[in-house]
Amino acid sequence: MKKILVMIAAVMMAVTSVNAQNGYDDTKHEVAVTYGVGSTSQWLDVYEEMGTIIFGASYSDSEFTGPYSVEYFYHMKNWLGVGGIFAYGKDTQDMLISNKVVGQNYHRYYTLMPAVKFDWLRTRNFGLYSKLGIGATLRHESFKRDDSSVKDDSSSDLHVNWQLSLLGVEAGLPNVRAFFELGFGEQGILNAGLRYKF
Repeated sequence: MKKILVMIAAVMMAVTSVNAQNGYDDTKHEVAVTYGVGSTSQWLDVYEEMGTIIFGASYSDSEFTGPYSVEYFYHMKNWLGVGGIFAYGKDTQDMLISNKVVGQNYHRYYTLMPAVKFDWLRTRNFGLYSKLGIGATLRHESFKRDDSSVKDDSSSDLHVNWQLSLLGVEAGLPNVRAFFELGFGEQGILNAGLRYKF
């Protein structure tokens, strides 16, 4: 009987030790900053350019920046976090008609998405997860003409947007991790950044 009690005590100490080394048992919050490539807004710009070419206009010197993102998750359970994502991106390009630059086109994208994060594997220095966010993007477009006698143009619209990160991989310290994600949406096809857990 004494040997059984000692063995039970040893197993309980081992489980407690593993949980203490996990680094997640006492952390409920996580904040991340990210940068991505291939966002849905970037793809929309490409399709829009193709449509404009049909009507005799074309673009040059296109430069898409972002998306930059900030995200927050609160872990209701070890495997489930709920929170939100804010993403920002911009696009600048010259517009040409008959191969002559007539002005500059500017797009700005502001996205807010409630989101959930599923942690499939959680260890002290490594993790695997998936993430889903669905929300809306405010798209602001302005066109500044080179001819000062013609009035500049601007417009804004709102549309549904999302982020589905099928595979996220994070590694580092228990509370500070680098990560990258593969998926599709406003944060991009490839998204990478730093995460802090507390």
